[in-house]
Amino acid sequence: MPAFAEARNLELLFPRLIAQAHLADELEVVVIDDHSPDATFAVVREWAARDARIRGLRLARNAGSHMAILCGLQAASGDALIVLAADGQDPPEAAGQLLEAWSAGAQVVWAVREGREDTSLVTRLGSRLYYALMNRLSSVRLPPTGADFFLLDRRVLGALLAIPEHNVSIFALVVSLGFRQAEIGYTKQSRLSGRSKWTLRRKIRLLLDSVIGFSTLPLRLATGLGFAYAAGGFLYATLLVINRLSGGMLFGAVTLTGWSALMVVLLVSSGSIMIVLGIFGEYLWRALEEVRGRPRFLVEDEVNLRPR
Repeated sequence: MPAFAEARNLELLFPRLIAQAHLADELEVVVIDDHSPDATFAVVREWAARDARIRGLRLARNAGSHMAILCGLQAASGDALIVLAADGQDPPEAAGQLLEAWSAGAQVVWAVREGREDTSLVTRLGSRLYYALMNRLSSVRLPPTGADFFLLDRRVLGALLAIPEHNVSIFALVVSLGFRQAEIGYTKQSRLSGRSKWTLRRKIRLLLDSVIGFSTLPLRLATGLGFAYAAGGFLYATLLVINRLSGGMLFGAVTLTGWSALMVVLLVSSGSIMIVLGIFGEYLWRALEEVRGRPRFLVEDEVNLRPR
C-alpha cells in the first residue's frame, strides 16, 4: 500500500487487513510511506511493533504513488501480491475474489470499478476521459471504468521489476506485459477520512507519462503539423505565382501589406512550433532520465522488513 499523509486511515484499515489472514498461508502487509508530512510512518511503526506481519518503508523524498508501489512490490515476498490504496477506497475484503481468480490460473487480476461512492461528476468524467484517451491513443487497453486495485503473480512481478523506467504508469505497464489477465468487479468506496492528494497536476503528469510512455502518436501529430504547414505554404506560394501571371485574377493587381494577417500567421505558426518542441522535449527528458540511471526511489527508514 502506498501511503501519503494517511495516518488516520491506516489506523482504521489495519484491522481490516489483518482480518484477511485466513486467505493465505502467510499474510504480509507492506506499507510504503511516500515521505508523508504527518505521522503516517509512526502509525506503521506502532502497528508493526504489535504485529510482525506489518512491515513498512519510508521513502527519502516524495516519489509519487507509482514509484511507491514499485518500492513495495520490490520489498514484498509473497507468491501473490495485492496492491491497494491506503485511503480505504479499495476494500481489503475483495482480496478473496482476487485470490480465487489467481488460483484459477490468472497471473494478473484487476479489480474493475463497477461503481464509485461519493464521487463528484467532474472526478468521474475526468477518470473516464483518462481511460478513453489511453485506450484510443496508446498501445495498451485498460478497463474503461478504471482499475487501480490489482493482484500480481510472482512471475509477473519479476518481469515488472526488470523494467527500469522512471516516468511510467504502473497500471499501463502491467497491462502491456501480457500474461494471463482476468477481471473482477467491485465498488470503489468513499475515503475513510481526509481529502484526496490526487491533485490536478498529478493527474496531468500521469496522463503525459501514460501517453508518452506507450504511444508515438504525439510525435506523429507533430510531423503531421509540419507537413500541413509546408503544404499550406507551398499552396499559397503557388497561388501568388498564378495571381502574378494572370494579372491579378485571384487576389487583384494591387498587393497590400496585411499586417493583421501576417501577425496571425506568425503567432499561430510560432505557437505550433513551440508545442512541437515541447513534445520533443518530453520524450527527450524521459530518455535522459533512463540514461543517467539515477535511482527511482531511496528508502529513508524501514521496519520489520525481512533480510533479502
